[in-house]
Amino acid sequence: MKDPCISVCKFSDSICLGCGRSKAEIKAWKKLDNAEQRMVMAEADMRLISLGSKARRKR
Repeated sequence: MKDPCISVCKFSDSICLGCGRSKAEIKAWKKLDNAEQRMVMAEADMRLISLGSKARRKR
């Protein structure tokens, strides 16, 4: 899975407003297997929805 970073990198309570990942998840991203990355992305999507973020991921 590609890195979901969109180079916004603005944080609210340790959550990136661009990709929705936590700082710990961003740091660990390359070490996660595909299943773990998919789980992080599902959680990140829910975080962005709850934060009302207008940022968009690259496709």
